[in-house]
Amino acid sequence: MTTRIERRFAALKEEGRAALMTFVMGGDPDYGTALAIVKALPPAGADLIEIGMPFTDPMADGPAIQAAGLRALKGGQTMKRTLSLVREFRRGDDTTPIVLMGYYNPIYIYGVERFLADAKSAGVDGLIVVDLPPEEDSELCLPAMKAGLNFIRLATPTTDEKRLPTVLTNTSGFVYYVSITGITGAAAPDARKVGAAVARIKAHTHLPVAVGFGVRDAASAAAIAGIADGVVVGSAIVEALRGSLIEGKASARTLPDVTSLVAELARGVRGAAVAAAK
Repeated sequence: MTTRIERRFAALKEEGRAALMTFVMGGDPDYGTALAIVKALPPAGADLIEIGMPFTDPMADGPAIQAAGLRALKGGQTMKRTLSLVREFRRGDDTTPIVLMGYYNPIYIYGVERFLADAKSAGVDGLIVVDLPPEEDSELCLPAMKAGLNFIRLATPTTDEKRLPTVLTNTSGFVYYVSITGITGAAAPDARKVGAAVARIKAHTHLPVAVGFGVRDAASAAAIAGIADGVVVGSAIVEALRGSLIEGKASARTLPDVTSLVAELARGVRGAAVAAAK
């Protein structure tokens, strides 16, 4: 049985365009605002949604996403509430794929078996757990696959030919290519280098390849959309949210600021497909 992620990428391939994948932190800056934002993402142009699972020690994240996680935790966000966020979203949208992204510690504390059962019943489609290497597949990856969830792995510029097959083993849904070495929110990616990396990964797998890190506007989204199956945007969206806050709390600008940026990114992604078709 195919997952929502697999169906969405297949549909977009038929359309001849890349996916726009938007990242938001679960519970940032509060549960109600986060839910309103997640609900507004697909109408604004998001094809897949990544929801961050807040964690106190997010070592792979840059300052923007670290701060978002801390705001969410301060606002009372828990794993249970993150799953509730997905469940409430699913009441109005049964087609947009949802991927939970984060670290293993909160899942381990919640209990792996309980987490997978609750995530599946809430309507989660896939997991990205950045600190679990392939050597630890028995911890979460294999049980997740058994539960019917895609387990999405990261490949980076330092993932060489020898390591790549190991990274791709048991990966499903799509491959997330981190276009820049370092933390999230870093400099803009070099489209030429990214194109070569995507081609290299595709030589080893039939899975779609989505590219993230450093995409922050329509132009950079269009550049990546022309060479990859998906464009992932996180830090720019989280920063748009942060810039709308007043004394750390949501304002009347929060939802429109986020959705207008997503709409701009979506125009870039869709524009790349139009340009390629000419």
